[in-house]
Amino acid sequence: MNIDTRIKFRHLLCFLEVARQGSLARAADQLAVSQPAISKTLKELEEILDASLFDRSKSGASLTEAGLAFMRYAGPCVQALRDGVNSLREGEYAAGTVRLGVLSTVEGLLVPEMVRRLHQHHPSLVVSVLTGPGAYLLSQLRVGELDLVVGRMTDNPEIHGLTFEHLYSESMTLVVRAGHPLLEEGADRRSLEGFPLVLPLAGTSIRKHADGFFVQSGISPPRQRLETLSLALSRRYVQSGEAVWIAPLDAVRLDLAAGELVELDLGFKEPGGSVGICSNASLPLSLAAQWAVETLREAALDYREGRLT
Repeated sequence: MNIDTRIKFRHLLCFLEVARQGSLARAADQLAVSQPAISKTLKELEEILDASLFDRSKSGASLTEAGLAFMRYAGPCVQALRDGVNSLREGEYAAGTVRLGVLSTVEGLLVPEMVRRLHQHHPSLVVSVLTGPGAYLLSQLRVGELDLVVGRMTDNPEIHGLTFEHLYSESMTLVVRAGHPLLEEGADRRSLEGFPLVLPLAGTSIRKHADGFFVQSGISPPRQRLETLSLALSRRYVQSGEAVWIAPLDAVRLDLAAGELVELDLGFKEPGGSVGICSNASLPLSLAAQWAVETLREAALDYREGRLT
């Protein structure tokens, strides 16, 4: 059996779309084919590989262990082929594109500075940024839809099998607007129950650190909460009211410097998590992605040494 000649591009596209959608019916809609055609293509691929790639049920299709192993190579293979075809289309992709997954931990300072420096040296480069929960971004990296993911993610189970490069450690902090009642002389800053709380979404890696902050302090978090990964929403909500925001320091560093937000000092610091770059070793980095990695390293060095403000 010659694997190289029997596996076709359509087999890989079908496999990846079913893995992405978790459903044969939704994958069929996305690929504009019938569900029987999807089933037939998957069956052909599984026969060629002599392995079952999906567990099928009424609720959908989930990857088996064999499917997970195959996905590590199928996604990068398809993306590499797309890149190769695009590189031959003179002019259409001449500027180059780097596709970044960006966690909220680095939206405020590191990534904007990286993009500014990249465009300073490579004016025609397109930087495409996707934000969202770490698990989703890492899954997109795994199937070749992203070149890099940047942020705080080392305790996310989706990082297994991917490559992580540490840039710096960053802690969480409690912040409020200037003039907040908790900043008044004599105010008990450990009594937060009477104020709304802004937290990262439940289930995200950064939320685990936020919850740990309260465990370490021995403070019961308020019941009234806004849970979001949106920095813009969090910032506006806190600046316009009396909410307390537990935020990554990078996200609020500029607001603190400008005096628009103020840290609540509870007498200790959250130990901090590792901020870094995650890549898929199965897929060689494009030149644009290599530029992004180099620039992130430079910006992170300035961040660590206090030159990035």
